[in-house]
Amino acid sequence: MTGFGSGTGAVAGGSVQFEIRSVNHRYLTMTYRAPAELAHWEAEVRDALRKRFERGYLTVTVRWLEVPATAEAGIDPERARQAVARLRELARVAGVDAAITLDLLARQPDVMVGPDPRPDYAWSEVAPTFSRAAAEFDAARRTEGAVLAQELGGRLDAIDAAAASVATRAPARVERERDRLRAAVTVLLDGRPVDESRMVQEIAFLAEKLDVTEELVRLGSHLNAARAALGSERPVGKQLGFLAQEIGREINTIGSKANDAPIQHLVVEMKGELERFREQLENLE
Repeated sequence: MTGFGSGTGAVAGGSVQFEIRSVNHRYLTMTYRAPAELAHWEAEVRDALRKRFERGYLTVTVRWLEVPATAEAGIDPERARQAVARLRELARVAGVDAAITLDLLARQPDVMVGPDPRPDYAWSEVAPTFSRAAAEFDAARRTEGAVLAQELGGRLDAIDAAAASVATRAPARVERERDRLRAAVTVLLDGRPVDESRMVQEIAFLAEKLDVTEELVRLGSHLNAARAALGSERPVGKQLGFLAQEIGREINTIGSKANDAPIQHLVVEMKGELERFREQLENLE
């Protein structure tokens, strides 16, 4: 699921900002981006996110909005002098007359000194700030989830409507197959009497073979369970994935028993709606 949340707060006399973004992903994957002196918060961030979310590719960015006065960037004079000496020696060895510019010098390793990592940049100082960002992020995902739930519910309703049409047409299909069987047997016997007891057995066997009542009942049960899950406040993506498999199994069985063009068309319609349901389900936690 997609979402965005941010939070700003004070730490060690400065100010930091957390930003949490996510895009759709089947599993929970996280990336943490921070200055070196704030990188040690990564374990706490990952642990906090795992407790609240189950899906999505999450990117957490933390940056200084105001660097603490005691941790501002600066230069190392001794390393700067050493770097100048190395560059001059390199020019001499290479036999070139090269000017040592300020830009070139600034790019040398360790000449520019970043903020000094301080032990008092503790997680306890920024946990409330991170919680605000996570709460805003969660609210954005819940808003999107409500829209997705409505869309998914519409797919379930479409499958349910098609199943109701199958249930309406199924009895007449059995009667047609009974009449077809009786007519075929009469032609084959060519005027000889029909063994009614055997005919009744064959018709009963045919009716059982074509009956989709159990499949329709189970399908309705799975649809109701999926609707209940969509109305839940907890993560339901994995549960709905399982229910989608069961719904597909019942639809396939109905199709294999159909032996009727209109019912087959309804089965194709249900399969199409289920496929769209599964596609959207990848975006839901």
